[in-house]
Amino acid sequence: MDIAFMVEPQVGGSYAELLALARWADETGLTAFARSDHYLDGDASRPATDALTSIGGLARETTNIKLTVLVTPLTFRHPAVIAKTAATLDEMSGGRFELGVGTGWMETEHAQFGMELPDMRTRFSLLFETLAFIRTCFGREESDTYRGRHYHLDVTDVRPRPAGKLPIIVGGGGPKKTPRLAGRFADEYNMFMTDAATLASRVAVMRRAATEAGRDPDEILISMVSQVIGGADEAEYQERLGALAARRGVEPQELEANFLSRGMFCGTHERLADRAAELAGLGVGRLYVQQFAPLSAIDTTQLGPDIAAIGTA
Repeated sequence: MDIAFMVEPQVGGSYAELLALARWADETGLTAFARSDHYLDGDASRPATDALTSIGGLARETTNIKLTVLVTPLTFRHPAVIAKTAATLDEMSGGRFELGVGTGWMETEHAQFGMELPDMRTRFSLLFETLAFIRTCFGREESDTYRGRHYHLDVTDVRPRPAGKLPIIVGGGGPKKTPRLAGRFADEYNMFMTDAATLASRVAVMRRAATEAGRDPDEILISMVSQVIGGADEAEYQERLGALAARRGVEPQELEANFLSRGMFCGTHERLADRAAELAGLGVGRLYVQQFAPLSAIDTTQLGPDIAAIGTA
């Protein structure tokens, strides 16, 4: 199972801090470095960089690691802008950019910046057309043009196109719509941690949709996102669990129960490896180790051993 690193810069962080973490992930040999795409996290006073612009910088200042946006909301940008930006980032990075696209969801973010957040039904209709539009721009649909209810593309042979197959990621926690869209359009189907039965149900929907679209479902990467609390032994794990619980203002037992109820990674390094092996056995091909903290507060000296333990599975 591939291991990636994901950060949430809207919680607070500069481009310089983002670059330092991306370089660490690159030098560590991780598969991908991912970031969210939000303009705030309830507090607009925290610095929050633009996702796609910052990835352009990382494209020129990293070497090997894939650069991923999980995910850009369709409410932020017209699909033509997303497609053009993605193709440009593909060129700038030497084929290392990975594009995640989603419906958008944070009401506060949209309200405070004056951006429209349509109802969920409309957003899923927009997402279908956005994905079809982008794939048409990339030359991955049968037709060279696209015409839908919301968007249309009359330009044929849009250039530049990605040098290879720029991966398109569709993610979310829904039981039907999201996995169907992933099966129809995506190269990667992403979700937050969940139990084995729910995972299997969603993947089955995705695979049926892929088959119905004439695609090979085995070619669609299944990935999951999880926060991690680990330790080399039980004593170190409990120490780190307690420290994180104190920062969040909860009891350690409450935090641990919350992590376990959502299937997230917590425990000794041995338990982390066991959890990774379990997910790999369920068909998960990539794990995003998520850090939901200001970029300046992320301690890679602690995170590195946790990731190494997961990677041994």
